[in-house]
Amino acid sequence: MQSAKLSLQHLIRPARSLSQPAPVIFLLHGYGSDEEDLFSFAPELPDDLFVISVRAPHRLQPFGYAWYAINFNAERGKWSDLEQAAESREAIAGFIEEAIDAYNLDPNRVNILGFSQGAILGYALALSKPEHFKVLIALSGYIDPGMLGPDFRSKDHSRLQVYASHGQLDMVIPPEWAQQASRLLAEMQIPHKYEEFPVGHGVSGENLASFRRWMIGKY
Repeated sequence: MQSAKLSLQHLIRPARSLSQPAPVIFLLHGYGSDEEDLFSFAPELPDDLFVISVRAPHRLQPFGYAWYAINFNAERGKWSDLEQAAESREAIAGFIEEAIDAYNLDPNRVNILGFSQGAILGYALALSKPEHFKVLIALSGYIDPGMLGPDFRSKDHSRLQVYASHGQLDMVIPPEWAQQASRLLAEMQIPHKYEEFPVGHGVSGENLASFRRWMIGKY
């Protein structure tokens, strides 16, 4: 099945089930990567999920893409371009609507898996627009309050469930930032599971197996 020409470049793996419309999971890669990266997870994801791995809109030099710019030379440490992040959040939301129509997907069973910058955008989407999502898998990310909608706390998050994980040896995003996300989810009474693994900024086989088990029956 060929990818449709939509507003964002992407790769697809159709669901291997005859049930229509199919549930879907959108994969959002990290800074400096592309849609090929997380698409390598596709064979490990449940067969009845339609998998869509999305390319971020901003080209980096000499290679890779980003959902928003990061200034690594900022005096107080790296900072994120929140305007670009908000634009990407809305671009992903619009792309999801396009993909649902183009691929005959179930609008009530939309899920997100994000890594690093993709996980940060995943949090922004799921917390700001919770009526659209069932499951968020946030790998090696955190919640940036500046990327959330101003009224996110007043939204109905009763459908949303979150799996979050982080590397204990992560030198890119401190584990403490991910732990703060877990505390906010608990405060908002959003069902979630948070785990840490003895790795750096990446996803171990144990981590992959764990979120696969967690997903059963949730999407």
